[in-house]
Formats: sequence, C-alpha cells, structure tokens
Amino acid sequence: MTGSFDGELREQLTRARRAEAEARDAGDEDGASAYAGRAAELLRIAGQHGIELPPEAPADRA
Repeated sequence: MTGSFDGELREQLTRARRAEAEARDAGDEDGASAYAGRAAELLRIAGQHGIELPPEAPADRA
C-alpha cells in the first residue's frame, strides 16, 4: 500500500506542477498560485509520511 500512496503523491505533484506551468504560461497568475499551493501541500503530506519528493523537479516542468 505504501508504494501506491507514494506513486499517487508523485503523480499528483507532477500534475499540479504541470498545471501551474500551464496557468502561468497562459497568464493566469491566480490559477498558477492555486496550483503552486497544491504542490506545496502535496510536499507537506509527503514529508509527514517520510516520502522524499523533490521540491522542484525540472522534468515536471517539461
């Protein structure tokens, strides 16, 4: 179960970061801010569960 939780966090983090980048590219700063907050929350949850995720993953920004 831990592996699926870890994987789900990683997937959600990737989606949040991509959505943030897309919103920023579209000039939607409110949307970008919301997705940045989502990414920060996912990193916090991961930290609480001892799951190490990169604070900033360049591959997520591609």
